Order: sequence, then structure tokens, then C-alpha cells
Amino acid sequence: MRLLLLLTTACLVQAQTAPPAGNAQKGKQLFESYGCYQCHGREAQGGAGTGPRLAPKPIPFANLTKYVRHPTGQMPPYTAKVVSDQDLADIYAFLSSRPEPPSAKSIPILKE
Repeated sequence: MRLLLLLTTACLVQAQTAPPAGNAQKGKQLFESYGCYQCHGREAQGGAGTGPRLAPKPIPFANLTKYVRHPTGQMPPYTAKVVSDQDLADIYAFLSSRPEPPSAKSIPILKE
């Protein structure tokens, strides 16, 4: 019985943290149209003195949504009236689709 309760709880937690389905291509367009790229870079890689790196491997969707709606830094808030939950899901799909940057070992001149 205890195992069943633990499994049920784990499933509920996973269901709550799973991001909604989104369209990465539309998310890329939204990322650009909302101006996210201006601070976070075109590939959401962040940069010195600008917004933090968002991709690849973005923070959990619920955390991203909470921060976008109520940021604590210099970022302006994006309420649900400005950026819908579906738009955020699409942006999250774009962030999740970004490839890992190449490592130094994969760049021939840096191997030498």
C-alpha cells in the first residue's frame, strides 16, 4: 500500500512539472518577436552583462513561467495578457530544442 501511495505521488508530481506541448518553430518566432533575444541571445545562450543562458536544458517550465510573470531582476514582467501560457509553452519548446554547444574537444584547432 505504501509503495502504491509513493508511485501515485510521483506520478502526480511528474504530471504537474511536465511542460505543456509546444511548437519549437513558433517558439523561436515568439522569442524574437517579444525581444527575448536582445538580452538572452538568438540561441538563448545568454552573454556577459546581459540576460542569463536559457538553453539548452532550460529550468522547469513552472519555474520559467513564475519568473516570466514575476521577475526579480531587470527583466520586465510578462503577464498572461501579454504572453499567453501557450506562447510560453512554445517558447519553452524552442529553448528545449536548442543543441548543446560544441565542446573544446570537438573543435579541431582547440585539440592542438
